[in-house]
Amino acid sequence: MLHFIKARIRHGYQAIPNPLTVGMDPAFPGVPDLTASADLQMLGGLCPTNAFSSDGIDLGRCVFCGLCAREHPEMIKFTPNNKLAVDSRDKLIMAPGQKALPKIEFRLPFSLRRSFALRNVSAGGCNACEMELAASNNVNFDISRYGIDIVASPRHADALILTGPINRNMAEALSETWQAIPEPKYLILCGTCAISGGIFAGAEAINRAFLKHWAACLFIPGCPAHPLSIVHAIASIMGRR
Repeated sequence: MLHFIKARIRHGYQAIPNPLTVGMDPAFPGVPDLTASADLQMLGGLCPTNAFSSDGIDLGRCVFCGLCAREHPEMIKFTPNNKLAVDSRDKLIMAPGQKALPKIEFRLPFSLRRSFALRNVSAGGCNACEMELAASNNVNFDISRYGIDIVASPRHADALILTGPINRNMAEALSETWQAIPEPKYLILCGTCAISGGIFAGAEAINRAFLKHWAACLFIPGCPAHPLSIVHAIASIMGRR
């Protein structure tokens, strides 16, 4: 027992005090800073997922590979701002000169603001977003301190958090999981693959018909999405600051 107490004192407090306010490592590729004079056509020629258009950069398509920033640092750089989530798809398009994404305005009903259960469906993903989602509930980030839980059964869930581009083999399982969640229920898209298909967009093995019938209330970009981005996004729709 004494050895255990000594070890506990030596280890100290290892969890991040408050994930909603903690700073990111400067190397983290978060919200991009696209200069007002950026040549979008030139940057688009480098992008593997066609994230650039005449409107700017689409973070729902961006895989944050950083190729554009490495080749043209005078036009674009990625800041360590991890607040990447928005509550509508069109808000993920950042225009040249825009410094931040719009704030999340959507709020869950009052009955779900103290306890919110999520069921994850990995629909053909590479397992990176799934690992980051699992990490959001480890000792460092501890998402459960805000009443947010990842549950094993859709019957116990308030929302479905989708990761992966939705391949044909998972399309039916995804639909059945969604149907099993009791009303009211909410859909969250986590990661670039879930939002747009990512590098798999347009592939024959992908079936994204599910998203034509059900609208998401929260979009968390990233490849993969960082645990702090996940914590901030979900806590925001619960009305936490």
